Amino acid sequence: MSRLRIQGLLLSLSLAFCLNPAFAQELSENDDPSIQRVAPFQVFDNLYYVGAKWVAAWVLETDQGLILFDTLYGDLTDIAIDGIRELGMDPNDIRYVVVTHAHYDHIGGAKRMQDEFGAVVLMTEEDWAMVEEDPIYREYPKPRRHLVATNNGTLNLGRTGLRFVKTPGHTPGVLSTRFTVYDKGFPFQAIMFGGVGLNFEGVERTEMYIDSVKRLQRMGDIEVNIPNHADSGDVFARYEMLKTRKDGDPHPFVDPETYTAWLDQLLINAEAKLLQEQAALN
Repeated sequence: MSRLRIQGLLLSLSLAFCLNPAFAQELSENDDPSIQRVAPFQVFDNLYYVGAKWVAAWVLETDQGLILFDTLYGDLTDIAIDGIRELGMDPNDIRYVVVTHAHYDHIGGAKRMQDEFGAVVLMTEEDWAMVEEDPIYREYPKPRRHLVATNNGTLNLGRTGLRFVKTPGHTPGVLSTRFTVYDKGFPFQAIMFGGVGLNFEGVERTEMYIDSVKRLQRMGDIEVNIPNHADSGDVFARYEMLKTRKDGDPHPFVDPETYTAWLDQLLINAEAKLLQEQAALN
């Protein structure tokens, strides 16, 4: 698959996800583990996919334990737990869970990670507050408040370091995370944008989202997009390319040009939404 083809797929998928709130909430097959189960796979030396078809979860391996990004929800959480074991790791080694935002599909398994494996959960103050409110889409087991992630805050586990960036919009406290991934020992700068969808309302929130995208655009050194919904980064198509990569070929997930184009399209979508919302107020 050509880079241009991947870019086109990313932009069309982003439009579908951002402009259709039902895309991520109403399809009953999203909740069925027999449909959603994906065999876990390694993407970089230290990063693994343990998510479902429609919503992602990732494991970052360190010399002092595991960091899990998002937890899936309901019966889908078994996909993440089983995937960690299938990859030869132990869920009891999960030291931290980084929750990108407090919607059920990302936070729904966090309490289970606390109860069964003793993991420490991190989230922004704004999204911890959401846990105490009525859920937007559906109920989920509420995790106990652990750590608060702050803008430009860091988390170190062994020799691995994370840097957090608050990117509000999708929720009031979306948490994005920068970290280093390695391909055969060679480092690349990666980021997980913690909340992409435009399925929210209000001029103020949309302005927050636009500011967040612009903040990410100003980070000129990002080489790898690690999405929290697989379609937002064409994860499965890229993995198929990774499986057939020959010696000397570039890593298919290292694609700063497509990442930049994706952010550009997100900004266009958000600015169009803002114009509509502003017009409706007049």
